Amino acid sequence: MTYKLTRRAFLFAATSGLAASTRAPGEVMIVMFSDSGVRQSTVRVSRIVKTEGEWKKQLARETFEITRHADTERPFTGRYWNVHDKGIYRCVCCDTALFSSETKYDSGTGWPSFWQPIAKENIEAAEDRSFGMLRTSVSCRRCEAHLGHVFDDGPRPTGLRYCMNSASFRFVRLV
Repeated sequence: MTYKLTRRAFLFAATSGLAASTRAPGEVMIVMFSDSGVRQSTVRVSRIVKTEGEWKKQLARETFEITRHADTERPFTGRYWNVHDKGIYRCVCCDTALFSSETKYDSGTGWPSFWQPIAKENIEAAEDRSFGMLRTSVSCRRCEAHLGHVFDDGPRPTGLRYCMNSASFRFVRLV
């Protein structure tokens, strides 16, 4: 029996994270962006998997705890919470483009906040029941680095607040 996957069904599945059955194990689809923020192409890439020891060698201690163990930096302490320069926020672990300064806003929380990711394909959302709360955790699709959480109290047009940890990012300023 052959199953025909329509374009609409594929796009829905891909953007909602349900397309796992259509991709090879260990591979993910992400959208590539130039450092100037120009969308380039959607590509299939290998998921980045490393041991705890390999991540510890690559990352500073705080960055390791935040990205690999879902820790959170204290508000108003991260290097990007109050940055207003134009640029792209990339994953500190794998360099995947995650957010653009065009969607960054001051939420008053002390963490970098965005009303949408640069491409939904580049992030994953999952239920987080830690600390006796129900939240939605956000991670990098390529390397599964913890980025922060998304809440439904953000500005228009999405009404979302992606509340991220500065330590999860490498900021590339537009010149």
